[in-house]
Amino acid sequence: MNVVLIVEDEILEQDFLKTIVLENLLPEDMLLTCESGVQAVKLAKQHRPNIIIMDVMIPEMDGLSAVKEIRKFLPNTCITILSAYADFPNAQKAIQLQVFEYQLKPIKPTVFKQIFCKMLDLVAECPVSVEEKTEEKSIEHNDYQHNFIEESVKYIKEQFRERLTLEMVASKVFMNPKYFSHVFKKEMGISFTEYVINLKIQYACRLLETTNYPAYRISIECGFSDPSYFNRVFSANMNMTPNIYRKHIYASKLQD
Repeated sequence: MNVVLIVEDEILEQDFLKTIVLENLLPEDMLLTCESGVQAVKLAKQHRPNIIIMDVMIPEMDGLSAVKEIRKFLPNTCITILSAYADFPNAQKAIQLQVFEYQLKPIKPTVFKQIFCKMLDLVAECPVSVEEKTEEKSIEHNDYQHNFIEESVKYIKEQFRERLTLEMVASKVFMNPKYFSHVFKKEMGISFTEYVINLKIQYACRLLETTNYPAYRISIECGFSDPSYFNRVFSANMNMTPNIYRKHIYASKLQD
């Protein structure tokens, strides 16, 4: 017998989740619903659900805090988190709490059905398997982050000479811009803006070394719309103006 708890304060969203869950439950299974974190903890203690669908932004006690409390007495319950916000710190907390999935709302019916069916399959196995699977999900999540950062870096290197924005790159890898920004800085060690500026300055140095282009043309070639802004950024990064950098390079070549 499965006991499923849906915690969602938006009635339309709750009804949507209930419809899909009921389609996949057996007559002997139990479905519980509530609208707050405090109610969720109370129902979890009373009915010991083996599957929980938890929204993050709920009254009285947020979803992650409720999961933390529930984990104290139901360490092996299979839990999926639903959130309307791509918040990286929350995603990290969810991983630490060994949730099965962390999904952004609105979630498509087909996607939610697939996730719920996987949860049903998982709880049919022994409790130890649940812990093993959640660890696997954490590894998969990290691999996924690494892969989409690799893809975004490749795209940035191809397009940095254009007027590239964080939103454009996040869209390219199908990520929420705020979440993408958090993960990019975590993986790369610098912010998206710093990374793009570094590529532009490196390219500007190469052009200064190998061409006779004036500074204003180099600024355009590197994707700067304002030559004076290019000069300021170059000077801040290289501790000298583009023209002085070129003179240094020319002088060093004569010495060689």
